[in-house]
Amino acid sequence: MSGSPYTNLDRPPLSAARLRRALVAPDGPWARLELRTETGSTNADVAEAARVGEPEGLVVVAEQQTAGRGRRGRVWQSPARAGITTSVLLRPGEAVPDRGWLPVPPTGYGWLPLLAGVALVEAVARLAELEASLKWPNDLLIDDAKCAGVLAEVVPGRAPEEPAAIVLGIGLNVTLRADELPVNPTGLPATSLQLAGAAATDRDPLLRALLRSVAEWYDRWRSAGGDAVASGLRDAYLAACSTVGREVRVLLPDGEVLTGSATGVDRDGQLQVATATTTRTLAAGDVLHLR
Repeated sequence: MSGSPYTNLDRPPLSAARLRRALVAPDGPWARLELRTETGSTNADVAEAARVGEPEGLVVVAEQQTAGRGRRGRVWQSPARAGITTSVLLRPGEAVPDRGWLPVPPTGYGWLPLLAGVALVEAVARLAELEASLKWPNDLLIDDAKCAGVLAEVVPGRAPEEPAAIVLGIGLNVTLRADELPVNPTGLPATSLQLAGAAATDRDPLLRALLRSVAEWYDRWRSAGGDAVASGLRDAYLAACSTVGREVRVLLPDGEVLTGSATGVDRDGQLQVATATTTRTLAAGDVLHLR
């Protein structure tokens, strides 16, 4: 059975049929699920589908990525069937009358990757029985080591009047061994659920729990018109975020390095950092926890 996914019993393959039965429903947000043995990038796959008009609710799952992307163009790779690699297509700018959802203004879209982070914390706590936290904006930490990340990408509409689509990509290390862990260029160590002592490392229920949690929070957020405060998302995020209250060093996209105390997250999901002279509000940046 050379090349069979069943040769490594610690890493059994996922079943597309079982996942579809569990997750795809006419009244759900997940309308179509594709499981791929290998792909370059699930985010790229979903983005391409969005560009040709795929409706909201596409889920692409890959057993292995060969060109996965993280923030700032970094690579996210994992051995076959050793993690969860998935991307979903959301169209928050479109009304959904059957669900009572009005279009969300683009100013609210910044909460979507943070929403995915909250869903990750919930799924890991529920299934793996591990205490995890979020390093702003959405890196999942277990014992101060990175176990998962989220990458959100905007796909412009095909016409000026068509709202943009959002692709949410999530990568979770599940059964990676110490010698398989990726090197993080920011210096943060990596880990996996298995190395952290998870109670369960079966990817099927983990993926189901993750996508259900994303769906539940997306429903709350959309039902509140994209208001993170009214939906409870901001409170849930703050409860999970280990950055707030810490001394931090932030590498900003323009190369500036900012050091100060992370004091909060505003209504738009931006990090507030107090320095010796002022308070800055940051929409993006690589955060290092100093203590």
